[in-house]
Formats: sequence, structure tokens, C-alpha cells
Amino acid sequence: MDHVFEKISAVKIIPVIAIDNPDHALPLADALSAGGLPLIEITFRTAAAAEVIATLRKQRPDMLLGAGTILTIADLKAAIDAGAQFAVAPGLNISITEEAQRKNFPFMPGIMTPTDIETGLSLGIQYFKFFPAEAAGGIKYLSSISAPYLHRNIKFVPTGGLNTTNLPAYLNMNSVLAVGGTWIARTATINNANWSEITANCRDALKIVNNM
Repeated sequence: MDHVFEKISAVKIIPVIAIDNPDHALPLADALSAGGLPLIEITFRTAAAAEVIATLRKQRPDMLLGAGTILTIADLKAAIDAGAQFAVAPGLNISITEEAQRKNFPFMPGIMTPTDIETGLSLGIQYFKFFPAEAAGGIKYLSSISAPYLHRNIKFVPTGGLNTTNLPAYLNMNSVLAVGGTWIARTATINNANWSEITANCRDALKIVNNM
């Protein structure tokens, strides 16, 4: 499983996508790749999620495919069956986490408190989504709650309220593996087929990463 997280760490930015129309899957993937981000997290907030993942797995096999908003074991199964290579949840559901481990499938549960972190550690989790990052208290809060556990080599992917303004500060934290963001490709931008804007957003974000 570590190779998936190594790829995520190398890219540093996970575009978090809610997509309504499966026909937008390929142009979206191409827009992201053109901008330098061959990585995507398709959230299960829409009915199209599994179909989009399956299409990308078949048609864009070089793309690293994640599934987000995994709230049930059925969601996890649907993501795996569709071809997702990792999955993410907003919270820490023990049953889902254990099912992913049984399948040896890379899974990143969400945390917001020290209790969440300790529950994850008890399950052998090393990689966590920190959500909702900015609403929960941002960098200062993450630094405080993670401090007692950093010797366990845990890593976080902050998501929620991330943008090009606060991106550098999060990525400068040693405990941050990467960041997740909806600003790269918002649903309205996708629905309007504004692929050039998505490519430009990718390039702007990567310019920040490369200048750090």
C-alpha cells in the first residue's frame, strides 16, 4: 500500500472532485493531466462516482484514481470494483477501516481530534485525512493535536478550505503528506466544461509547490 501514498506525496496535491456527468470524466482527467496533476479523488457524493472511476480506470490507466466520501462498506466495495486505487473518508469508521485492511486496500480515514488519531493508531493506520481543516482550526490546530503522535510517523492530508493562499503553509508542515482541494476543479467549473480553467488551476498550484 505504501507505493500509493508515495505517489500522492510526490504530487502533493489531490484534486477532490464531485462530478455529476460521466461524460465529463475523460476531458476532466485530460485537463488535470495537462496541468501536471495525474491524480484524482472522485467523491461518492454523486451517483456518477463509480461510473466515472470505471471509465478513467479503463481509458486513462496512467491516472492515480482515488474514491472519496466513503461512508459505508458498500461504498468501499463499489470503489474497489470500479477500479479505484485508494479511498478516503471524512471520518473514522472502524468497520470500513477494517474492511479496507482485510482487502489490503489503501484507505485514509478522516480525523479531527486526538481520540480519532488514537483510534486510527490502534487500527494500524499511518495516513489520515484532516477534515475539515480550516473550519477545525487550520495549521495551528493540526500542529497541536498531532504533536504527541509524530514519533509514530503518521502523516495527514488536510482537506476543507484549502486554496493557493494557505497551500504553502500546510505543505511546509513535516506531518503533511499532501493536501486535498476542491478549488482545482469545482463542480460548477466541470459542469460548464471550462477545462482550460482547471488546467490553469493545476499549474498555479504546482508552481507554488515547485517554488517551495
